[in-house]
Amino acid sequence: MKATVLLLLASSLAGLAAGPFVLDKTDPVAAGMNPERLARIPVRMKEFVTAGMTAGVVTLVARHGHLARLDAVGYQDLESKTPMRPDTIFHLASVTKPVTCAGIMILVDEGRLSLIDPVEKYLPEFKDLKVNPCGTLAGYNCAAIKPSRPVNILDLMTHTSGLPGSVSRETPPSTLAERVSAVGRATLLFEPGTAWNYSNIGIAALGRIIEVVSGQPYDQFLAERIFAPVEMLDTFFLVPREKASRVASVYTYEPAGLKRVSIPEPKYPAPEGGLLSTATDMARFHQMLLNKGTLNGKRILSAAAVESMTTSYTGSMKAGFAPGVGHGFGFEVVREALGTFRYNSIGSYVKGGAYRTYGWVDPAKDLVGIIFMQRTNGGGDTADEINSFMAMAAAAIEQ
Repeated sequence: MKATVLLLLASSLAGLAAGPFVLDKTDPVAAGMNPERLARIPVRMKEFVTAGMTAGVVTLVARHGHLARLDAVGYQDLESKTPMRPDTIFHLASVTKPVTCAGIMILVDEGRLSLIDPVEKYLPEFKDLKVNPCGTLAGYNCAAIKPSRPVNILDLMTHTSGLPGSVSRETPPSTLAERVSAVGRATLLFEPGTAWNYSNIGIAALGRIIEVVSGQPYDQFLAERIFAPVEMLDTFFLVPREKASRVASVYTYEPAGLKRVSIPEPKYPAPEGGLLSTATDMARFHQMLLNKGTLNGKRILSAAAVESMTTSYTGSMKAGFAPGVGHGFGFEVVREALGTFRYNSIGSYVKGGAYRTYGWVDPAKDLVGIIFMQRTNGGGDTADEINSFMAMAAAAIEQ
């Protein structure tokens, strides 16, 4: 009898796990979270707004495939006093990067490219790259030499290619192809795979590889292969006119108060940071990864692809922007106890953007968290809101 009950319970839990990811109602009980503790999150976020640290914040917590809490506090736009809303659209900045890497992994799943393929196989700009043997100590009679091996796709995914952060052009690029063509003027800072350096141009190259291999524009590929099946209906590189009123304004923190920043309209979809989206749309993307590549019965990535994306490949290298992390494909991955200071477990994978957008998955806790605001890295470059939210979300777990 006991064995039968346990079997029925296991079957019931499996059925719940396989159920739809619903974001139009909260159910903290099903999420195994304490409602009173969750209710403290918007109160704390409002304190940051009142202190003038940020105009407004949207926070989302989901666990066991259930939405536990979704809150919007403060303002979407300070000047007009437009309230922040749960469906406000945000400039994601670098939270775009894991989405680009997921696009690459779709092509790996299909056998159309390999992670160890030399990038020059697809982008001729990479054929004649040289490495500076003095690394960052340029200018000391260090003649650039041919690297011991070509830069490969895995190097780009993990920021271990040796490419600098960006490469300037004489004229601003108007297409992704033009943006990536500037790579030919770069000198690698180190031998590929031997160190870590955050490279926006490297992620841009991944987007261009998607175009070359798929035969589609990068943004169209993502829209068809990720956004549509995951039902990310408010995720774009260029926001439709009818939704423009929902886009949050961006601010810089200054001692005298928040100062609005103008964000120019992009000339092309930027794989390293060009997406705009909502908290709920990005929760769908993160839940798909937590589900090992599926959401609501639709498979986007193989389980093997998700495992590859969320594994740290950087060993003991200094990688990422937080203590105790390594780097996977677009994500920082918590690899040791030092990285659990926000109550997130070893194996959690996280990504933040320059405008204070941040999402993470904690597989050990079966937890997805999203916190979005729009403030540049001013004001001492603190992460107080993110640190507070992550710890408070984990502290609300009961079972």
